[in-house]
Amino acid sequence: MKRVEVVAAVIVKDNKILATQRGYGEFKGGWEFPGGKPEANETKEEALKREIKEELNADIEVNDYICTVEYDYPNFHLTMHTYYCSLLNDNLELLYHDEERLEHESMKWLSIDEIDSVDWLGADIEIVNKLKKTN
Repeated sequence: MKRVEVVAAVIVKDNKILATQRGYGEFKGGWEFPGGKPEANETKEEALKREIKEELNADIEVNDYICTVEYDYPNFHLTMHTYYCSLLNDNLELLYHDEERLEHESMKWLSIDEIDSVDWLGADIEIVNKLKKTN
């Protein structure tokens, strides 16, 4: 089975967590924590900063490590390293993945009481459950 390794940001602001809705691909429409694949010779923290800048035009600070999720999707195994992050400014915008497709079609700030109001992707549900236990 194909293996994919990614990093994900749990961005917190004013006691709310940022959720993003995928804008393309197999999981289009599903909700997730933003992030992506590290490049060669890039730390997980560097990858998170780059990915959030590329996807949301935002600058972040990577704070505490949350956990690593191992999750089997039908066509691949995902290893997702997740970190709490904070915004360095209030700039957030949905950027294009390519000329035709948005990286994310929507985003929402959710309180812990609202966190189950979106349809999270499988691996991200594990993070949501962990967040609910710690808040």
